Amino acid sequence: MTQFTDLGLAKPLLKALADEGYVNPTPIQAQAIPGVMAGRDLLGIAQTGTGKTAAFALPILHRLAEDRRPAPRRSARVLVLSPTRELATQIAESFKAYGRHLGLSVAVIFGGVKYGPQMRALAGGVDVLVATPGRLIDHLQEKSVVLEGVETFVLDEADQMLDMGFIVPIRRIVKFLPKRRQNLFFSATMPAEIEKLTGEILNPNPLKVTVTPPSTTVERINQRVLFVEQQRKRALLAELFDDASFKRVIVFTRTKRGADRVARGLEQVGVEAASIHGDKSQGQRERALAAFKAGDVRALVATDIAARGIDIDAVSHVVQFELPNVPEAYVHRIGRTARAGADGSAVAFCADDERNLLKDIEKVTKQRIPNFDRRNDRHLGAATAALPDTGGKPERSERSAQPHRQGHQKKPNRNHSQGKPGHRPQGGPARTEAGGGERPAFKGPRRGGGQRSGGGRSGGGSRSGVWSNH
Repeated sequence: MTQFTDLGLAKPLLKALADEGYVNPTPIQAQAIPGVMAGRDLLGIAQTGTGKTAAFALPILHRLAEDRRPAPRRSARVLVLSPTRELATQIAESFKAYGRHLGLSVAVIFGGVKYGPQMRALAGGVDVLVATPGRLIDHLQEKSVVLEGVETFVLDEADQMLDMGFIVPIRRIVKFLPKRRQNLFFSATMPAEIEKLTGEILNPNPLKVTVTPPSTTVERINQRVLFVEQQRKRALLAELFDDASFKRVIVFTRTKRGADRVARGLEQVGVEAASIHGDKSQGQRERALAAFKAGDVRALVATDIAARGIDIDAVSHVVQFELPNVPEAYVHRIGRTARAGADGSAVAFCADDERNLLKDIEKVTKQRIPNFDRRNDRHLGAATAALPDTGGKPERSERSAQPHRQGHQKKPNRNHSQGKPGHRPQGGPARTEAGGGERPAFKGPRRGGGQRSGGGRSGGGSRSGVWSNH
């Protein structure tokens, strides 16, 4: 089996890896590190939780250590673009951890916080700059940063950049970069738009590393879908937490308001919960994540903006309170569990008006997500005791909500009050967080633009949004 000591990394990096207890590289690390160290461009297709950050951070740090020279003023030798504040912060922390014995400088910039500390950190130049696209463009416009000194450009989570509407900003940023540079491009999926972008950014004949087929899900995750009426979701979620095995749970909703409502509902039944989404200040988001990591709260309720920015070990379960409008987001949501070689469970609630979304997810992931079956799913615990034993089929109450076929429609029983065939509960999924506000649900996946996470001047916050270790 390959070990990090076999890859030719600089001794200070190997010492840092030993400090972290890392011995064997993951498949993407073993395949990517030698090529990146040799200066090749890289196209990496890998799911979250496969060790992508170390796959590019370690060889980049090795190359910086081999060629010691100061970074240009107001510039960086390495630029890493990340879609969200949380992911940008974690990438910067990884560079700091791996490079602790090298004395290199790292800074991270994102939106929703003041500009002053960021400008001061950039003034003298940094070895590694991790940034969100929106805030980086703001700095470029203010001329507080220039990119002529960038030697290596990393685009992480490219497909999420697409979902959030960042493709145009990325193309703008690339125009500021020198033409002669190394490019590292990472994505969990490869839709047509991302494939086109790779052709624009990467040099010819890049090293290609694919560790899992596009849009597949982690095999160690026990996945189940629970068919449940829309108005019963909150009660069922509360019942899930009656099971002690639900120790550290991430709950996903579509909207910011929905995340706050679900968190309040859990608090009302005695489950410690916190919410995290784009309307929260940076300080609020960091406090919620810290409390979740420390075990002070059992449930972290999040929107898709946080789906790839949460890298926390020992997440026991992921609950999809609402299915995502973008089917690829399902993969990234459940990727929050079963990390670092651990097992995990993912439970998806599916109401009648979400069946088309479930079909889209199964089509993209090329698998059928098993329905809950009490005979085989005892690991879900007492929480599912109220659900009928369907033998893996949708609940009768859900099936009966469908209209009767032509020629077989029964007349309503006048002695009982009942709704029209095909009647659905009032209300429904609201507009996704990326668009803000609420409106009736889309019938299919939404692939349009999104909120600028980490960009713009709005939001405010309690921290500077910059971190460096000169």
